[in-house]
Amino acid sequence: MNDISVIILTHNEEKHIERCIQSLLHFTDKIFIVDSGSTDRTVAIAESLGANVMYNPWVTYAVQFNFGINHTPFKTDWLMRMDADEYVTPELGQEIKESLAALNNDTTGIYVKRRVMFMNQWIKRGGYYPIWLLRLWRKDKGICEELWMDEHIKLSEGTTVQFKNDIVDHNLNNLTWWTQKHNNYAIREVIDLLDIKYNFTEANRVIPKLLGTQDQRKRFLKLKYASLPLFTRPFAYFLYRYFVKLGFLDGKKGLIWHFLQGLWYRFLVDAKIYEVYHRVGKDKQDIIEFFRNEYGKDLSAVQNRPVEIRQ
Repeated sequence: MNDISVIILTHNEEKHIERCIQSLLHFTDKIFIVDSGSTDRTVAIAESLGANVMYNPWVTYAVQFNFGINHTPFKTDWLMRMDADEYVTPELGQEIKESLAALNNDTTGIYVKRRVMFMNQWIKRGGYYPIWLLRLWRKDKGICEELWMDEHIKLSEGTTVQFKNDIVDHNLNNLTWWTQKHNNYAIREVIDLLDIKYNFTEANRVIPKLLGTQDQRKRFLKLKYASLPLFTRPFAYFLYRYFVKLGFLDGKKGLIWHFLQGLWYRFLVDAKIYEVYHRVGKDKQDIIEFFRNEYGKDLSAVQNRPVEIRQ
């Protein structure tokens, strides 16, 4: 087995967790799950497959994941981030087995490609493949950005490499579940976009850079997106994805995906921002109070506080 352990966050993931863990067992048996109170069979399934499970109440994804980094029981040199509805392809598992130990000490992070499946179809176009994500890093060299949305692993030093093969993001829930999930995502996205304007917190963010890594480029483009007028940017983004990036070649399922994820969801976010302005105006403190009273969200919960790394 390789000198690597994997951190997974779970909440009611019995549909996915076995598939995820089984894909990891080809290269490691050190799997640490941080569960936020599952009421289904998630924990039982994970433990039956040898995973180490710990409960921690949910605050945000970033807070939960950094808890996982700080409390992992494994003393491996490398850490890996996985979502429960993802799995590692056999090719990537083999690449990790063969290539990880050969990396030089200056290499502290590894990017892999994410392959998105929707309605059992691979979404290949619209700018959705390849998406390069930093998912493996040397322990003590990386933390999760403490943001409300689109969190990335931020390295403290070193260089990175790219592996050739894929992680697959394949959620098995139905479309009603998907839309409800994205309705909840929209609240976090609203906070994240407003944070760009109002700077609610001093979060330790990835440095935005157009010609940098994919996460740096994504941060740069998000800053530009946030500066565009409400209700025009969702349409501009959808047209770019669907026509310029050839999303229409993904067929009917691709149309559903690009329309819902690229237009409906983005429009919903803008509508929620408009609601905030309509309800309380544009004063920073009034907005903070609105989210505390309306959604129970403490915008100071995610901030640039020191992260203790366990040795």
